Parts: sequence; structure tokens; C-alpha cells
Amino acid sequence: MSDDNTISPEGGPEGPESSSFIEYGIDEKPPLGESVFLGFQHYLTMIGATVAIPLALAGAMGMFDAAPGQIGRLIGTFFVVSGLSTLAQTTIGNRYPIVQGGTFSMLAPALAIIGVVAARNPSGPLWETAILELQGAVIVAGLVEVAIGYFGVMGKLKRYMGPIVIAPVIALIGLALFNVPQITNPNFGADGTGQNWWLLGITLVSIIAFSQYLDKYHRVFRLFPVLIGIVVAWGFAAVMSVAGFYPPGSVSYVDFGSVAAANLVQPIYPLQWGMPQFTPAFIIGMIAGMLASAIESFGDYHSVARMAGRGAPSSRRIDHGIGMEGIGNTLAGIMGTGNGSTSYTENVGAIGITGVASRYVVQIGAVVMLVVGFIGPIGQLFATIPAPIVGGLYIVMFGQITAVGLSNLKFIDLDSNRNVFIVGIALFAGLAIPAYMGQVGSAAAFQEGLSGVAVIGGVLGSTVVANTIFVIGSTGMAVGGIIAFFLDNTIDGTREERGLVEWEMMTEDDADFVPFWQRFGSNDDTPASRAD
Repeated sequence: MSDDNTISPEGGPEGPESSSFIEYGIDEKPPLGESVFLGFQHYLTMIGATVAIPLALAGAMGMFDAAPGQIGRLIGTFFVVSGLSTLAQTTIGNRYPIVQGGTFSMLAPALAIIGVVAARNPSGPLWETAILELQGAVIVAGLVEVAIGYFGVMGKLKRYMGPIVIAPVIALIGLALFNVPQITNPNFGADGTGQNWWLLGITLVSIIAFSQYLDKYHRVFRLFPVLIGIVVAWGFAAVMSVAGFYPPGSVSYVDFGSVAAANLVQPIYPLQWGMPQFTPAFIIGMIAGMLASAIESFGDYHSVARMAGRGAPSSRRIDHGIGMEGIGNTLAGIMGTGNGSTSYTENVGAIGITGVASRYVVQIGAVVMLVVGFIGPIGQLFATIPAPIVGGLYIVMFGQITAVGLSNLKFIDLDSNRNVFIVGIALFAGLAIPAYMGQVGSAAAFQEGLSGVAVIGGVLGSTVVANTIFVIGSTGMAVGGIIAFFLDNTIDGTREERGLVEWEMMTEDDADFVPFWQRFGSNDDTPASRAD
């Protein structure tokens, strides 16, 4: 565990806050038994999104009517890809303790693609045609991200991205998710029983109590506040369901019958749905979603480094992280999730709540995801966690992420009108523009509107341009990041005023990150060889 004089082997001295907050640092390995529960806790924090994304895709593709038996297999595929991608990222990628999984940034173009495929009236079931189109688009988008990462594009942009850019990007990762269905409408747009604020409140109060008030009384409360909070609320919901207070169909109902009905083993393998289809217009739309996802991951890397008490990630580490996420996207396309792979903000937030930043723990959690993907009843058991419980978890996690983002502003001159202006407009636009896109309704409707623009309507109304603008404009952290990046690099300001001098002093050297092929190919005992 960390102390005041700990020197990080990856990225220079640890931050002063790490000595009192971080329970396990990035390179530390808790005992195996403890690591299993900590990894399991990471798994629980990401289950909401991991189940919500395939359910959204399945609903749009008509699988609930045409192929209900395949939905569990689709969810299992997400778990398997998440486990494999996380192991790859933490072992041979950027080696941060950050979980990889499905991305909402690529859900928007996926839904647009499904809509276009449906309009063509395919001869067979919609889902069989749509998922092959999604696979092809995701595979190409992943390969493009591999090139962006390993050719150093993101790393080269880093020199122009200081605290004024990073702060709103990270903050908007949390703020943009304040109205996710699990918080505002667990029925996901359909008529139903509405939000159960009692159940959400039990989850929220439990996590707050164990992490902030009771943590000083026992180490278990400090290490497992999320796990304990979810178990308390989940157990309460299960009792209320068995007693009949929560009826079937309620957002709070725990359906144990679905666990018994699940297949014991699910066959999940590459190209399980068939050969991918490659349609240029669909590929461009998915690349736009990938770019938004890459911007989000860029912010997540800085966020996890700050929570772990490390210096800001070097260009080299960022490039390897983005490149490995591209490989994860390609894997997702080959396996057939219909979605991509990105860094999970929820698990970054879990580090902030628990103080456990161990890479080993995240790898244990990845193994859990991998196994659960193939075992139907276990995956279905965790899918029974009611949406209000996930909503309570999200309030804690996304609130933590927002605060971490804003904490980066301490490096800039907040008495500077220039800085306050840039941060304010980036945050506001990052909330307002996606809200407008949501009112438009769909990429098709947005394209139709752009087609009517005078003079340049023919260009703006093209599928490629319209879909790209719609996807990026629907992603808050992308909007805020682009605006902050442009203004911070075009409005006059000194490097000290912009926080770049102190930021560069905090950033790890490129030499502090050693790629996997150098780590495994070197037998010397130099500090550089031991850095990762």
C-alpha cells in the first residue's frame, strides 16, 4: 500500500493525495481471495451498461419477437469480449487498471444502421441482416482506431491538450450520463411502473454510508462499499419480489425464473452470426462513433491516472491504449457484439470510491467476465439486478467522475477570464448540443434537415457528413472537448496561465512506459525495463 514517500515505477512520484486515499496502487497485488471479491465488485459496476447495450440493440433489431433465445447469447458475447479486451489492455496495452467493454458512443450509429437496414425490408429476419452489417462497420472502425493509436495520432495531439481541455472532457463523461434510463426511466422509454426511488435510494445511501462514514470502522467497508451496497439493495429487492410486493414486470422485480431457464453453456465463437457485410456509408457512421469513444477514453486515461495518484499519461501510453482499444473493437466486430469496445467510466469511478487501483484486481475481474459469458445462469443472475439499483450506483460513480474532471482546473489560473470563459462554454455546449440532437430524434431526421440548408445542403445532407456530425454532436465529451481544444489553442494565453507548465511537469516521460514487446524481450534489470 502507498505511503507518503512512495515512488511510482510508472510515471514518477505519486500525487500527495494518494498516500491517504489509495488502498492498493496500480502495481500492487492484494491477496488472491481479496482480489477475487474486489474483481467481482468491478464486474458489478459495469454490468448495467454491459446488459443495457445488447438489450437496446436486441430491441431495435426485433430479437425479442424473432429470436428471444439468442438474446442471452448476445449478452454473453459482450461479457466474453469485455474480458478478453480488458486482459489485453491491462497486459499489453496501456497497462492502466481500466476495464474495457461496450460503448454508448457506438450505439447511436448502430441504431441508425439498423433503421436503414429495416427500411430496406430484408428478406429474412431483420436481426440476421442488421448484425452482419454492424459487424462489418465495427471491424473497419476498429482497424482505423488501431492505426490512429499505433501511428501516434492521439499522442501528437496531447501536446495541445492541457487541463482546460481535459477538465471538461472528463467532467462531461459524468454529466452527460445524468439522464440515463436507469436513473430517470428504468422502463427504457416504454410504459411501466416508473422509477422506484426507494430502491435507488437504498443503493445510494448504502454506498455512501459504507464508503464515507463507516470506512474508518472496518477495512471491509473501505474496500467493498459498492459490492456491499449492491448486495444490500439486491437482497431487499429479492425479498420484496418473493413476498409479492414487487410484481413481475416491475422495474424492481428480481426474476429468478429467468436464471433457471438460461442455457448452462452458451456457444460463443468468432463469426457466430455469419460473415460480416461491409457497407461504406455504415462504416463512416461507425468511425464517427469510434472517434467519440476515443476522445472519451483519452479523458478516462487521465482520470484513472489522477485517481491512482499518478502523473498524467505520456503520449506513448495514450497511443498504446487507443491502439489496443482498436484491437478490442475489431475483436468485438469479429465476435459479433454489434457494438465496439472502450474504457468503462463506471470502473474508473469505482477506483475513486474504493481506493483500489490495482491492475491485478481488474485482471481478476476480467477473468470473471470471461467465464460468466459462457455460463448462462451466472450471467442471467446478474442480469436480474433491478435497474433502480444500477441507477443508484451510477449516481455515485458518475458524480465521482465529474468531480475528478473538475479537479484538474486547480492547475490553471481561475482568475483568468479567458480560462473561465473556455471552460464554461465547453461544459454548457457539451450538455446543450447533445440535448438538441436528442430532440431531433434520429440520424435520418438530422440528415433530412441538413439537406434543406441553402447552398451547401447537398454536402451537409450526404449520409457520410450528416451521420458523422450527428454522432459526434450527440456525444457530450466530444462536443466539449472539440470546443475547448479549439478555443484554448486559438485565444491568447500564457503557458503558465493555461496550466501547461505544471501539467508537463506532472506528465510521465515516454520512457516510463515500456511496450510489451520490450518488456518480454529484455532480460536486463535497468529501471526502464522494470517500469511496467
